[in-house]
Amino acid sequence: MELRHLEHFIAVAEEEHFTRAAERLRLAQSGLSASIRSLERELGAPLFVRSTRRVALTEAGRALLAEARRTLASVAAARSAVAAVQGLLRGTVSIGTEQCLAVIDLPTVLSRFRAVHPGVEVRLRQGGSSGLLEEVRTGGLDLAFVALSCGRAPAGVGLTPLTTEPMMLVCHPGHPLAACEAVDWSALPDETFVDFHPDWGARQVTDRAFGAAGLERQVAVEVNDVHSLLDFVAAGLGVALVPRPIAYKKNKKVVAVPLRATAPEWVVAVAVPANGPANPATGALLAIAHESTSAQGTVPAPA
Repeated sequence: MELRHLEHFIAVAEEEHFTRAAERLRLAQSGLSASIRSLERELGAPLFVRSTRRVALTEAGRALLAEARRTLASVAAARSAVAAVQGLLRGTVSIGTEQCLAVIDLPTVLSRFRAVHPGVEVRLRQGGSSGLLEEVRTGGLDLAFVALSCGRAPAGVGLTPLTTEPMMLVCHPGHPLAACEAVDWSALPDETFVDFHPDWGARQVTDRAFGAAGLERQVAVEVNDVHSLLDFVAAGLGVALVPRPIAYKKNKKVVAVPLRATAPEWVVAVAVPANGPANPATGALLAIAHESTSAQGTVPAPA
C-alpha cells in the first residue's frame, strides 16, 4: 500500500466526487480512478459506491478513512520532527474554522505564520463546528477554531477557550421588539426564526437554551453564512438569536436587542487532538494565534 493511494482515497472521500478530487490533487481523473481501483484490489473490498453525481463511502471505506488520516498524520509528524531537528519547519497544517468568530483575525494570523515559516503549506476550510470537531478527533484537521454550545470537549479533543459572548436578538427595525431595551424569553416562542444550520455553534446554543426553558420555536429559514442570516432578518422574514459580535456587524437594516438576565453564552475555542498538536508547525501556529488574541485582551494564556 502506497501513501499516495491513501492521499487519493482521502481526497475522494472528502470531495465525494472524482472530478473535484482530481482537480484538488492536480491529477488526471483517469489516473485517480486507477489509483482507487488499485487500493480496492489490494484491500479486497470496494471503498466507494459510485453514482453519476457523487460517490459515497462503503462500510469498508468508512473504516479505512480514519486509519488513513491517522497514517498520513503520523508520516507528516515524522517528517516535521526531522525538519525541526534541522531548525526548519516543513509540511502542512490543516485548519478548520466556523465563520465570523470575531475573536481571532485569522487572515492576519496566517499571514504572520507564513512570513515566519514559508516552508509550511497552510490548508484552510470553513464548516460547522460539529463537523470540524469530528475532523480534529479523526485526524482530518490539525486544529480548528470552533464555537460551542457548552464548554466541554468531545472525547479525543482538547479545547482552549478563547472568549465567551452573550447571545442577542436581532430583528427588523419595524418589529415590535426592536424598541425594547431588553427582551424576555417569554416574548420569543411565538416568533418565526431565521437561524444557521444545526451543526453551527450558535444554532446549538439557541436550541439548547430553548430546550432548557421548555420552549418550542419555529425556524422558517436556515442559512449557512452570517450575511445571509442578517439579510433575511432585514427583509422581515424572521428574528434571530446570534452572538454579540454578529449582532453588531455593520448592517443598518437590523436592530440588536439584549436578552434580559439569562442570555445563553457562545463559547469560542481552539480545538486540537487531546494529546496535543500533531506536529511542530501546528504548535507554532497556535503560539502565533494565542499571541494575537492575547494582544486583544480576550484570551487566557495557553496551559
